Amino acid sequence: MRETRFIMGMPIEIEIVGHNVKETLDGAFAYLVSVDERFSTYKKESEISKINSGEIEEYNMSKEMKEVFSLAKKTKKETHGYFDVRRPDGLIDPSGIVKGWAIYNTAGLIRRAGHKDFFVNAGGDIAMSGKNSEKKEWTVGIWNPFNTREIVKVVYPNGKGVATSGSYLRGAHIYNPHAPNEELKEIVSITIIGPDVLEADRFATAAFAMGKSGISFIESMPGLEGYMIDKNRTATFTSGFSAYTKP
Repeated sequence: MRETRFIMGMPIEIEIVGHNVKETLDGAFAYLVSVDERFSTYKKESEISKINSGEIEEYNMSKEMKEVFSLAKKTKKETHGYFDVRRPDGLIDPSGIVKGWAIYNTAGLIRRAGHKDFFVNAGGDIAMSGKNSEKKEWTVGIWNPFNTREIVKVVYPNGKGVATSGSYLRGAHIYNPHAPNEELKEIVSITIIGPDVLEADRFATAAFAMGKSGISFIESMPGLEGYMIDKNRTATFTSGFSAYTKP
């Protein structure tokens, strides 16, 4: 059963293969709504908005917020400061990590409900497990950022996580913390395959902020592979990426 709902400012698609999946599907979407209610900087009553306004102090944050802040701090260190949830205006915006974290948790929720064959896609952040309804491996298409009706590459992640960051995909929250006033122009899209969607997502955001050097950074990270498209429509990919282009 497949269903798409508009949450977190984007269409989120969940497909669960098997019987008696409606309750799990509804529970997964309900969880994602709760994440949006807590982390959206566009909602005045969200926890993150109240933290930014000073209404909620750090010691009063929810365990979910503390977990995301801890992940953000870890990612900032691992990416040499290219990932930073603190915006140039001083406000905190965790959207660069929350989506992958939420999809990772959604996958866990579906697994705990006893389903082993599923696919979750939130704006290019993808978690998957098992096989599709045709008993084949799940595939992921990488869109052409210059023509989003065209797929430039099909990958077979084999259960790993996939995340795409790009200027054409809600990319406004991505900036280079080391040069926050400079527009990111060098690359238009980078897709990361990682051990899970959370790892893929947090490093995709940072790699995009790095510009052309982002693909070299991904090459240096064990367990990650990447596919980058630059402003000249040239694709560059890591040495192990090709292994995921074959079934």
